[in-house]
Amino acid sequence: MFISKLARAGAQLLIKESNIGRYLISRTRLLQGSSRRPFQPGTHFFSTSDDKVHEEGIDQKDKISVTFVDKDGEEKHIKVPIGMSMLEAAHENDIELEGACEGSLACSTCHVIVMDMEHYNKLEDPTDEENDMLDLAFGLTETSRLGCQVIAKPELDGLRLALPVATRNFAVDGFVPKPH
Repeated sequence: MFISKLARAGAQLLIKESNIGRYLISRTRLLQGSSRRPFQPGTHFFSTSDDKVHEEGIDQKDKISVTFVDKDGEEKHIKVPIGMSMLEAAHENDIELEGACEGSLACSTCHVIVMDMEHYNKLEDPTDEENDMLDLAFGLTETSRLGCQVIAKPELDGLRLALPVATRNFAVDGFVPKPH
């Protein structure tokens, strides 16, 4: 079972790292009605007019308010475009949410804790893959989710997310590799 997960993660990484893979993944999500943000034009080889309309159409009313609470209790209020993951939003706003696998569901370093049960209940149920990764997360709670899987939608306006005090990634949690 571990080998199949490892193989799946490797295949996801290979597809994700190619421009064609990025294009195919974004188009598949659009066709399946996913709420994830579509393919971003200008950063890869392919683009369509739908992408430009989506990009130009984002304004204040197409965003929700989200508050990230760090391990020291400091709050950072941000506006997140509808369809963007909380991991992407955190990265765009210099919030320390790692995401070592870049949102491919192969780690638990983007673990967040939804602080309000009402908002937690508005989220889609976690997939088996997300639950498998959450089992590896540090400080798991009843309202834990992976930031890469929490997608901004209008009913989540006012969402509050706490960042755990640590992750399971040794390279981030103070581990300093020694030269050979």
